[in-house]
Amino acid sequence: MATPNQAAVRNKKYPEIGFSRTARLQNRPHVKGIVNKVVTMSPKKPNSAVRHVAKVTLTSKLRITGRLPGINYLCSKYNRVLVEGGRANDLPGVGYTLIRGVYDFSPVIYKKKRRSIYGVSRPDGYSKYTRKCIRKKQY
Repeated sequence: MATPNQAAVRNKKYPEIGFSRTARLQNRPHVKGIVNKVVTMSPKKPNSAVRHVAKVTLTSKLRITGRLPGINYLCSKYNRVLVEGGRANDLPGVGYTLIRGVYDFSPVIYKKKRRSIYGVSRPDGYSKYTRKCIRKKQY
């Protein structure tokens, strides 16, 4: 194990300049890609489930593995998807998330809460508050 002095010298010698958790996005918030394969993975040790992930080729010809959020997705080979950063904590090697409801990736149907994450528009007649333009003028 390194002593404190050795660690200090190493940090000066090899600083983490330009370190990024989402390096394949190349400093962009979202990148378009094409799905190569949709597979399932099992998570790391304390968890137990079947997680769905997709192997995606980005427009910059880089390949990534991204998770498919939500339930009941329609996403298959050659579909266009939008990729953002955001890792799956219990899936090693999965550091990206696909955005639902954009391009060919289906939104979650019958979703009422957290709709923006799953690409769902507001249902008819479903609003916490009525909009100003819809309110009746009261005199």
